Amino acid sequence: TQSDRLNRDILLLHELTHQWFGDLVTMRWFDDLWLKEGFAQYMAYETLSTLKPNENIWKRFYQAIKPAAYGIDSTPGTTPIYQEIPNLKDAKSAYGAIVYSKAPGVLKQLAFVLGDEKFRDGLRLYLKDHAYANAEWSDLVGAFEKVSGTKLGDWADAYIKRRGMPQVSVEWTCDAESGAIMVLLTQSDPLNEGTRWPIAMRVLLKHGYSGRVLTVNAQGSKTKFLYWLNGLCPRWVFANAEDQAYGRFLLDPVSRKAVTAELGGISDVFERTLLWGSLWDSVREADMDPREYVELALKSLPGEKDEALAQSIIGRTVFAQHKYVDEDARKIFASKMEKLAHERMLNAPEKDMRIVWFRALRSVAETEQGRGWVKDILAGKLAVPGVEVKPLDRWQMITGLVALKDPDAEALLAAEEKRDMSGEGRKYAYVAKAARASAEAKKEYFDGYMHDALRPEDWVEQSLGAFNSWNQASITLPYLKPALDALQQVKKERKIFFVLAWLNAFIGGQQSAEAQTQVQKFLVSAELDKDLKLKVLEVFDDLNRTVKIRAKYGAKAKE
Repeated sequence: TQSDRLNRDILLLHELTHQWFGDLVTMRWFDDLWLKEGFAQYMAYETLSTLKPNENIWKRFYQAIKPAAYGIDSTPGTTPIYQEIPNLKDAKSAYGAIVYSKAPGVLKQLAFVLGDEKFRDGLRLYLKDHAYANAEWSDLVGAFEKVSGTKLGDWADAYIKRRGMPQVSVEWTCDAESGAIMVLLTQSDPLNEGTRWPIAMRVLLKHGYSGRVLTVNAQGSKTKFLYWLNGLCPRWVFANAEDQAYGRFLLDPVSRKAVTAELGGISDVFERTLLWGSLWDSVREADMDPREYVELALKSLPGEKDEALAQSIIGRTVFAQHKYVDEDARKIFASKMEKLAHERMLNAPEKDMRIVWFRALRSVAETEQGRGWVKDILAGKLAVPGVEVKPLDRWQMITGLVALKDPDAEALLAAEEKRDMSGEGRKYAYVAKAARASAEAKKEYFDGYMHDALRPEDWVEQSLGAFNSWNQASITLPYLKPALDALQQVKKERKIFFVLAWLNAFIGGQQSAEAQTQVQKFLVSAELDKDLKLKVLEVFDDLNRTVKIRAKYGAKAKE
């Protein structure tokens, strides 16, 4: 798809940017890793927005960068951007979403605060003053202060030296006669550590087919302002228009009701994307019934023309079906989603959308009818117009069928092993077999994870999700504690990002209060180094949210 191609562009530009950030000027030590990785990521998007101005690159930045940052930064496992790394063996702990996702998100906020010209001039001064040498974060902030005349101490302290992120809620009233609108913005710290962030944002007051966008600088817990909208009252208010700020921005109840009623008709795709993101945040905060989100998605997706946004909504909808809703609701939603995916992958006018919906069917197929369509694609009986089904697609479909214990899955797996005897084929066959829903298969694989040193690490890492398939939580629960107990060994023997993959698979594959209790007991009793404990807390946050959401919205869904 076009998004796949743009992601490739970003990768190339990210690595190219290291010629300046990480080569011409190199961070003094790994505690300032963000000075090269965060900048490389931000400048890749800045460059691509200039090279391809019609591609709505900052919308893609929001979709590709912000979720990973917010996903960790609202958890007890987060860290500041600047981390104290005592020695080289601890440098692994600096790599992750805080450096690669939060740092570029924070840089975007700083560019908005200073303005593009001052931001550019600050970077030029920083690169000039430290060319062919080392620098640290205070050198960068000093360069920005020098060219802009703006004191950035409070900003740097909040965003670079302290952990976490602001959560901003909105309250507003409007006098229908005068059109006087009183808006109250309240920021809180999800970690309850008392941090207050200076936030520069664009607040959208939406009325009619347009709206008024106001620049607002919030410095403390509460920011209030009064505005007159030519005798009109807005239908809804959103506090982070254009995504200039860094943080979680929730819709108030009146605005959320209006947005859910109008979402499909909002023509500005960036605005539409931000609002879908805010609604998902409400689901994650247990303020919105996940069934309401899925129903809205099923209603809106047939008319969604933006490939990247459709892909995001589909991914979150499938996640909600597999994690948050009860079994009866999931079965109803799965059937509807399968039918929608089948229809759209065959009939969507754009090839990119047909690819997106083909991938959707692959991930959501669960019922006999849905699995039948997948098997028809594998057999060549069903073709997606203009879409080539590649070997990896075939393996992913077969892995899904194996996980669901489809009666034809084992025969299809055996046939595919004969069909694809390449090195990659052998790896994907290993991944598919990890999805087998039997106690014997799980034991064999877990023993291999622990003791088979000859198994390539990428084989193991790619099999973890299949081992912990969403519908097999009861079979994999017995391996949660052994997986946690093995953390020290995993960290010692595996590469940088493997520990998070391990935790996301074994903790993330669970949804129950029983699993939650096991992790809580482990955190109390285990002697973990700081880095490992933070990673467990980071991933555990998602299980806590899942248990909370399922407990609050667990009533049976009605068709």
